[in-house]
Amino acid sequence: MARDTTDRTPVASVADLTSYIASGCRPEDEFRIGTEHEKFPFFFHDNSPVPYEGKRSIAALLRGMEAMLGWEPILDAGRIIGLVEPTGQGAISLEPGGQFELSGAPLETIHQTCRESNAHLAQLREVAEPLGIRFLGLGASPKWSRAETPRMPKSRYDIMTSYMPKVGSRGIDMMYRTCTIQVNLDFSSEEDMRRKMQVGMKLQPLATALFANSPFTEGRPNGFVSWRADVWRDVDNRRAGLLPFAFEPAFGFEAYAEWALDVPMYFVMRDGRYHDCTHITFRQFMDGALKGELSDWRPNMGDWANHLSTVFPEVRLKRFLEMRGADGGPWRNICALPAFWVGLLYDCGALDEAEELTRDWGFAETNALREAVPVAGLDATIGNRSLHEVARDVLAIARRGLIARGRLNSDGHDEAHFLAPLEEVAARGKTSAETMLELYEGRWNHSVEPVFEEYAY
Repeated sequence: MARDTTDRTPVASVADLTSYIASGCRPEDEFRIGTEHEKFPFFFHDNSPVPYEGKRSIAALLRGMEAMLGWEPILDAGRIIGLVEPTGQGAISLEPGGQFELSGAPLETIHQTCRESNAHLAQLREVAEPLGIRFLGLGASPKWSRAETPRMPKSRYDIMTSYMPKVGSRGIDMMYRTCTIQVNLDFSSEEDMRRKMQVGMKLQPLATALFANSPFTEGRPNGFVSWRADVWRDVDNRRAGLLPFAFEPAFGFEAYAEWALDVPMYFVMRDGRYHDCTHITFRQFMDGALKGELSDWRPNMGDWANHLSTVFPEVRLKRFLEMRGADGGPWRNICALPAFWVGLLYDCGALDEAEELTRDWGFAETNALREAVPVAGLDATIGNRSLHEVARDVLAIARRGLIARGRLNSDGHDEAHFLAPLEEVAARGKTSAETMLELYEGRWNHSVEPVFEEYAY
């Protein structure tokens, strides 16, 4: 999230919080696609991480992008931490370890998404190359230790860094040493949200396997095809993972709001300052828990919006749905992820097929699959079928969905060709991570250094 929300509308009841989420419903002809992608900056002369400050730094990158794009800077205690397009059509932000993120504009087609990401990477290279900086498209930092990883000066990250070790063993790694690609999608009604949430939850482990791209940690194989996915198994299980109640037939906006109310908060913002609120839940906040600590202690809608951005289920519900299971990766993957989910969820026939394929996948079965995928990848099984077999069926559904959408580019091509990287993975039965491990054992001669050349933007 590039900039935390400021909305001083008072919160009077739980119904207000539910209504806020429900207000995301929109007609199908207004559905949009918002793609977010993160990447690791590094100095290409020695593959070392890029610090925040200095002549060649993250801050210099942001100032260079500000000058090029004319976007508004986002400041935290006077330091630049991001940029936002003046009309809200996109933003650039920093993850805790310096991961550079583009939060794309809400676009109508994946053709537009690919043009957007290609333009962003070209602009970034123009600014970064003179600084000796390039970017790595992987799901996890392959070389740097925690101590070597830089730390960005964002107040909310200071709060999270102190809190994470209290609630799980892997939160610091998640924050500082992982990257993802996400897509944000719309819903037309509570029922439409429910269907998309449930299919999204069930198929998120498949997305993790198809995009598995993080087999190295601190210069050697880590035993996983998606180390990033393994990290998420113990970040903060009160706010992350699969949600059992989301699998229920009556799941809806209120159930999600009630769950989020009982998740501990990270912060509230007052007068531009972040106040640590990790000792209370949002429900306690509503009951007056900050009275006496803050002069403005009553919750507002900005507080709720910010809180919803700090819960991390595999599919996150705000006023849209976020698909969160994929590792970061190369440029083609940036286009493939929205193609995968749009193909499955934005065409009624495809959504029907995806529901039918996963009808017997309950929470227990899906969670077992999620636990297996970080190591097993496409060899993981569910319902006596390998995920490799399931992948072929699901990708065929997604392809049909994209063809049915009929969104053509100027050459008359639909969006289905963006699935090609995933169809190649399914055809080989081998993840990108496994390909890298073979290179490590062979041509790379037991070194991860070549990854900075072959997987760089």
